Amino acid sequence: MRRDHRQTKYPAGFSLGELLAVVIIGGLVLATVLRVYGQANRAAEAVLTKIDSPSWAAEVLQLIAKDLDRTLGAENVTLQIRNGLDNTFQRGELVLRRTYHDNENKEQTFEQITWRAGYDHEGSSPGLILYRSYEGIGQEDKLFDDEREEWEKLYPFVPICRGLTFFQVQAIQGDQLLDQWPASPPPTGVKITISFGQPMETVRGVYEVAQRDKISRTMAVDVTRKIAFALPAGMDANQASDPNTPAPGTGRDPSSGRPSSPGQSPREQPTNERRTNERIPVQTRPR
Repeated sequence: MRRDHRQTKYPAGFSLGELLAVVIIGGLVLATVLRVYGQANRAAEAVLTKIDSPSWAAEVLQLIAKDLDRTLGAENVTLQIRNGLDNTFQRGELVLRRTYHDNENKEQTFEQITWRAGYDHEGSSPGLILYRSYEGIGQEDKLFDDEREEWEKLYPFVPICRGLTFFQVQAIQGDQLLDQWPASPPPTGVKITISFGQPMETVRGVYEVAQRDKISRTMAVDVTRKIAFALPAGMDANQASDPNTPAPGTGRDPSSGRPSSPGQSPREQPTNERRTNERIPVQTRPR
């Protein structure tokens, strides 16, 4: 038997050019899909951040306010405030310390609470992490402290939240806001500003957040303290006054009892008498 090799048929395949065209078109389609997905993901993340930022900020500010409430009626309390930059981000630090004297009259730390923001080196986007530290003679949360590992006890700072882009602590002294306050008796109040907004890099290379994205809260330190009120000079609230003396601008004429208008003396007050140009008839005696 003779076998004709010319009649053998092989299945048709794709040429190298066709394979390259398919790969290029598929790559372009995949790149477009990934770009659209990335844009949608960033837009959704921005919307969620804008919605959740006020609630996150409110929770953080409430936690700090609770720590400041520890100064109610307490003695030997000091407060320290520091502000600065960390990797071009504005960050602040608040240290609240309470002390006592032991049997040997030596000053000991009863409790020390620290709020501090630091740069997030492991985050997916540039930002800050807010930490809280508690130190003292007793455990603040025994269940939490007992479950911590030995190596964790060497790091007292506990991360509270991440994603911050602005954290500032200011002391209130009269009408001034101070960025620095040494370790001394606390001021009358503290203003804390926090933001999770999108940072913008300025020409100086420092990240700044728009004012509309910042959330601030003013907190009083020891609301039970005594407040000294000052009266204007020349006024004595305990001095008896004459009840017949009219008040400036709203007084009454003591002689007539009618109200007097500002800038017009009682003699110049208009009367209710009717005045006309008619001559009054004169009576004459009959002759």
